[in-house]
Amino acid sequence: MALSISAVVLLAIIVFLLIRKSGLKAVHALVCMLLGFYLASSSVAPTIKTLTTNVAGMLGGIKF
Repeated sequence: MALSISAVVLLAIIVFLLIRKSGLKAVHALVCMLLGFYLASSSVAPTIKTLTTNVAGMLGGIKF
C-alpha cells in the first residue's frame, strides 16, 4: 500500500510540474487521469500492477 501511495504522489508531482513548466494543459492531464482510471478497471490492470511492483522492487534493490 505504501508503494502505491508513493507512486501516486510522485506522479501527481510530475503532472503538476508538467502543467507549470512544460505547457501541459489541464485538459490533457485530466484525460491522462481518466485513462488511468479506465486502465485500473480493465483486464490489463493486474499486469500493470505486477510490472510496476517488479520495477519498484528492482529499483529498491539497487545499492548505491
